[in-house]
Amino acid sequence: MSRKYKIADQESLYFVTLTVVYWIDLFVRNEYRELLLDSIRYCQANKGLKVFGWCIMTSHVHLIIGTTDKPMQDIIRDLKRYTSIALRKGIDNNTQESRKHWLQWMMQQAGKRNSNNIDWQLWQQHNHPIELANGTMLLQKLNYIHNNPVQAGFVGDPEAYTYSS
Repeated sequence: MSRKYKIADQESLYFVTLTVVYWIDLFVRNEYRELLLDSIRYCQANKGLKVFGWCIMTSHVHLIIGTTDKPMQDIIRDLKRYTSIALRKGIDNNTQESRKHWLQWMMQQAGKRNSNNIDWQLWQQHNHPIELANGTMLLQKLNYIHNNPVQAGFVGDPEAYTYSS
C-alpha cells in the first residue's frame, strides 16, 4: 500500500493504478492480460471486489473499484498477490516468451530490494488510491481510463481497445 495515500472511506469508489516494477511492458502478450483478468474475476467472486471501470495498458492497469464488505486495502493486497503468483507461473511456463529470463531476473531483483518480499516482486509497492468523492470525479477518471489507449496511440477510439471496460 502507499505510504502517503490511504483508503479512508471503505464505502467510496477508488481509482487505483497497479504498475509493474520498473514499468516493464509485461502486458504486451494476451496470455498475461488474460491471467490478470482471471485474477480480477477471482477477487470479484471471492473477495468482495467490485469493478466499475478498468483498462490494461502495457505496463500498468487502471481500475475504478469498490467493495461491499471487506476492507479495500485487503482486497487490493490480495489482488496484487493473486496476480503476481499467476503471472509468475505464466512467465515461467511460457515457452514462447523471448524475454523470460530477463523478466524473471528483473522481478527477482525488485523482490530482493524490497523487504516485504522473499524473492519476487511483480507490482510496484504503491498504488495511489484516489477516492472518487462525487460523480464528476468518477466520470473524469472513467474518461481518463478509457482514453488512455487512445492517448498512447494504440487505437483511434476507446471502443476499439479490447482490454478495457
